Amino acid sequence: MLVEVAVAAAVRGTFTYRVPHRLEADVALGSRLAVPFGRSPRATAYVVGFPTVPPPGVELRDVAGVLDDFPPFTEPLLRLLRWAEDYYLVPPGELLRAALPPGLNARGGSAAPARRGVEFAAPAPGAAEGLLRLDRRARAQRAVLEYLLARGRIPVEELRAAFPRGRSALAALARRALAVVESVGLGAAGGGSLLPAAEPPLALTPAQSGALASIAGAAGAFRTFLLHGVTGSGKTEVYLQAIARARASGKGALVLVPEIALTPQLAGRFRARFGDQVALLHSGLTDRERHSEWLRLRRGEAAICVGVRSAIFAPVQDLAVVVVDEEHDASFKQEDGPAYHARDLAVVRARMESAVCVLGSATPSLETLENARRGRYERLELPGRVDDRPLPEVRVVDLGHFRRQAPSPGLISPPLAAAIVETVGARRQAILFLNRRGFQTLVLCRDCGREERCEHCAVSMTHHARRGVLLCHYCGATRPMGRRCPDCGGERAGVGVGTEQVESAVRDLVPGVRVARLDRDAVAGAADTAAVLARFARREVDVLVGTQMVTKGHDFPGVTLVGVVLADTALALPDFRAAERTFQLLTQVAGRAGRGDDAGRVIVQSFHPHTPAIAFSVGHDYAGFAELELDRRRSLGYPPFSRMLAVRVEGSEAGARRTAEALGEAARPALGPGLSMLGPAPAAIERIRGRSRWHLLFKGPDGASLRKVHRALAEVAARPPGGAQVRFDVDPHAML
Repeated sequence: MLVEVAVAAAVRGTFTYRVPHRLEADVALGSRLAVPFGRSPRATAYVVGFPTVPPPGVELRDVAGVLDDFPPFTEPLLRLLRWAEDYYLVPPGELLRAALPPGLNARGGSAAPARRGVEFAAPAPGAAEGLLRLDRRARAQRAVLEYLLARGRIPVEELRAAFPRGRSALAALARRALAVVESVGLGAAGGGSLLPAAEPPLALTPAQSGALASIAGAAGAFRTFLLHGVTGSGKTEVYLQAIARARASGKGALVLVPEIALTPQLAGRFRARFGDQVALLHSGLTDRERHSEWLRLRRGEAAICVGVRSAIFAPVQDLAVVVVDEEHDASFKQEDGPAYHARDLAVVRARMESAVCVLGSATPSLETLENARRGRYERLELPGRVDDRPLPEVRVVDLGHFRRQAPSPGLISPPLAAAIVETVGARRQAILFLNRRGFQTLVLCRDCGREERCEHCAVSMTHHARRGVLLCHYCGATRPMGRRCPDCGGERAGVGVGTEQVESAVRDLVPGVRVARLDRDAVAGAADTAAVLARFARREVDVLVGTQMVTKGHDFPGVTLVGVVLADTALALPDFRAAERTFQLLTQVAGRAGRGDDAGRVIVQSFHPHTPAIAFSVGHDYAGFAELELDRRRSLGYPPFSRMLAVRVEGSEAGARRTAEALGEAARPALGPGLSMLGPAPAAIERIRGRSRWHLLFKGPDGASLRKVHRALAEVAARPPGGAQVRFDVDPHAML
């Protein structure tokens, strides 16, 4: 018996081994094996086929062992992974290894920790008073209790998504009689009934009912829907009820979300609605817990998976519905390791398994919109918010106008300042958004002009006033922020703005205001993020200042004002998607306003108020922006009207350059009409962590033309002349 295997390493191609007779009964398609490979006597490999004849001229070696009681990969998943390997030009074993949960590599596939059932947590009577008495040194307990007071009775999984290490804090609160934890026994495997405490379905608007009818009507066959709904239109409820119908037929569902840690309530809603039928896969779980959840799916004990990007490879059985929430989000594209796009693989997986795929967004990516225009996807509209709540009024403030009136107008324009004072005075809340961390983004010497730059990266260092340091946002290097220039002794001055400076400006504007900041400097992880959001939900914070972390799907009824401090930050980046991402960010953050009983308003500050990405945001005019941007992309030959392949090179300064130039020479014979090459050239950020970066960008009419380029580059990439690392990125998203 012969097997074709992919070795779990960055090695291209597959290999053939002989299976000893004693192991034949245990080997199946998708099995995980131990095989001798190179110097390793027991390298991990995955069975991808059963050849009938050995390859010519090869001395076969025997399989050393079978690692699991059953194959980790189902046949449909293996088909998807082989397709992805071919499309994304990645080594097969590398992709197969990335598709399995980390805990599986530490133990056999059938062994996993026991689960406790479905647990719910709630604040105990008197918890609010108990919070005041809780020792301030018990930070984790205080954060968890504040979250429970803000959310009420919730599934423990939601708490774990918000606080990855929160279980011990919850246990301590229960011992103090400040929290109540109750367990509901495990449901029947594969059953369709809800838990007794399940959240009931909500009443649907006519638009939601129409969308649900279309999705349900396509059951049993492949079809892709674009669910285009404004912020607050109830897309999640459509997902939930579509999945409920699939479960009533005994089918499974897969839900992909950008980042569970920023929206733990979403995980809680699915658990509250479907109970133990839901398995969660995200980074907030330990390796053992992720293995346990994966195993429940593989055995058919759970039928619904809610997870982040890598959950596209979850072993959901009898798949009927695939949902990608916030499908435009850039986090669905894997930038490290195998460069796949989970949204696009969701469509492919649905096609392979005859399932319905639902792509939801208030600001669909232009690739998805164009697919809908061409009839590949069916577009479903949710044009209004639930309960007929109006979308917030948007006003653009021209910062250039105020700059002409006053040489130093400050960070916050008079209209935004007046709105903040009025909002806080009315006991309402505000969110201020600026997609830049720190206090000042550039530090210069007033005398000699020395710019403080990172020694390891080709970027300026950012001044973080609270820590008193200069920080590189790429490699993390720091150095003290002294007042004097180390070269000439002249006075140093900061330029540019960041969230720290906005926070300081708000405190100066409104004495006594309660301000919190939400960015990667203010919060160290998911637990800190959840703690800040819980305080904001309980209205213990008046103004929340943050980066794009505040634009995610948060729902705070007290927010009536959203201020965008500087809308221009991303528009000048060398990225053809810069305008699209700016419009998406503005629309998403604007959607945080007016979700309660009071109307919301949005004030957008900009030096370029007539730029389409900003001007169209005033009327929430996605259609107008998309039409103009698509015309621009069409004229320039950028996606969705072409296909792209980025070739990224990293290494020593000489090695990266030599490798990139060799790749360029190898590619030129493959170029032709409609197939062009940009580069080789240094990347926009030429050096990160001491490694020089070059890139080549290819544009072609279709995937076949790019494969032609890849074949031309394969030999050079396998043995780079400069010893640099070469990585292929199909359908690239990161341009820097």
